[in-house]
Amino acid sequence: MNAYALFLVIALCGDTLVRLVADHLNLKSANPNLPAAFTGFTDPDRYRRSQAYLRVNTRFSGFVAVVGLLTLFIVWFSGGIALWDNWVRGQQWGAVVSGLVFIGGLLLAKGLIDLPFDAYRTFGIEARFGFNRTSVATFVKDRFKGLVLILLLGTPVLGAILWFFAQAGAHAWWMCWVVVTLFTLGVQFLSPTLIMPLFNRFDPLPEGDLKTAIFAYAQRIGYPLANVMVMDGSKRSAKANAFFTGFGKSKRIVLFDTLVESYDTDELLAILAHEMGHYKLHHIHKMTAIGILQMGLMFFILSLFISQQGLFEAFLVTIPSVHAGLVFFSLLFTPLDTLLSLFGNHLSREHEYAADQFAARSLDAAALATALKKLSVQNLSNLTPHPLFVFLHYSHPPILQRLSAIEFRSNRSASQHGRDSE
Repeated sequence: MNAYALFLVIALCGDTLVRLVADHLNLKSANPNLPAAFTGFTDPDRYRRSQAYLRVNTRFSGFVAVVGLLTLFIVWFSGGIALWDNWVRGQQWGAVVSGLVFIGGLLLAKGLIDLPFDAYRTFGIEARFGFNRTSVATFVKDRFKGLVLILLLGTPVLGAILWFFAQAGAHAWWMCWVVVTLFTLGVQFLSPTLIMPLFNRFDPLPEGDLKTAIFAYAQRIGYPLANVMVMDGSKRSAKANAFFTGFGKSKRIVLFDTLVESYDTDELLAILAHEMGHYKLHHIHKMTAIGILQMGLMFFILSLFISQQGLFEAFLVTIPSVHAGLVFFSLLFTPLDTLLSLFGNHLSREHEYAADQFAARSLDAAALATALKKLSVQNLSNLTPHPLFVFLHYSHPPILQRLSAIEFRSNRSASQHGRDSE
C-alpha cells in the first residue's frame, strides 16, 4: 500500500466515522419532550413518530454508508478496478470511447448496487411513515428517464473532458472548466421547461385570491414574476415543499400541490416571500458563482494529479490513463470536497436566515413562523438536531433557530416602531 492508498483509506474511513459519530450524537440529542414553540401544532403521538422516523432513517443511512465503503474496498483491493481497466484498454477503442465505457460501467455498477437501497427507502421507510405515493411503475420510469438523461447530457460533457485531458496538455483544466460551466448554466436554464417536466407535471397557479395576493406582493417588492407553478409532488410523496429554479426568462417559483392544499393564503404568501427573498438578495447568483469557482479549483487540482503514477499504483493499475485518473482523483478529492461542502452549507444557512428576515420584514412574521412550523410537522422533521450533524449536513438552519431569529427580528422591529411613534 503506497502513500496515496494509505491516505485514501484513512480519509474515506475517517469521513465515514465522523458521519457515523454525528449520526449517533444526533439520535442522542432527540428531545422526548415537545418543544414549547410547537405546542398546538402537533401532538405527542406525531412527535414521537417524527423521532421514530429520524431513528429509522439515520440507522439505515449509516448502514448504507458502511456497505458502500466496504464494497469499494473489496472491489479496489481485489483488483476489480484494475481488471475492468485492463479489459476496456484491451478493446483499443481510443481514449474517449474507452473512458466513456470505463466510467459508465463503474457508474452503472454503483447504480445497480444502490437500487435495492433506494427501493427499500421508498417502499419501506417512506411507506411505513405515510409519505410514499410512488408506484412501482413510476419508480422504474424515473430511474429509466434518469439513465437516459445521463446518457444524452452526460456523455458529451464527459467525452469533452476526456478529450481535453488527452489532447490539450497544460491547458486542459481551464478548457474543461469553461465547457462544464457553460453546460451547467445551460442545464439550469433549460431544466424548468425541458427536463423537470419529464418527471412531474407543472401547472400555472389557478386564478383566485392566492394568485392575486402573490402578484400584488411581487409587484410591491419589485420581483419580476411571470407565473407561479404548482407541481404534482403528491404523485411521489405526501411531503410539502417550495423551491426556486432556473434563471433569466426560465426562472420560476414552484409550489408542491401538497403545500397548496394544506396552507392558507397568508402562509403560502410567506413561503413565497422567502423564495423571492433569495432572488432579491442575489443568493442564487452568489451560489452559482461560488460553484463555478469551486469547479475551476477542482479541475486545476485534477490537472496536477491525473498523471501521477503513484495514484494509479494505489489502485493496482499499471498503465496511467485519463479515464482511470478521473475516477481515482474523485476519491482523492474527497477531503477537500467535504471541506467545500461545509463552507457551502454554512453559507446556505446564512442565506436562509436572510431570506426569512426578508419575508418577515416585508410581510407578517407570524404567518412565516406558522408556515415553517406546519412544514416541519408535516414532513416529520427533526426539531432538535445535534450541532455537529447540522454543521456537516444542514443546508437550512434548524427550525427552532429559524423561529428564534424570526421572533427576535419581529420584536426588534416592533420595539423600533414603538420608539419611532413616541
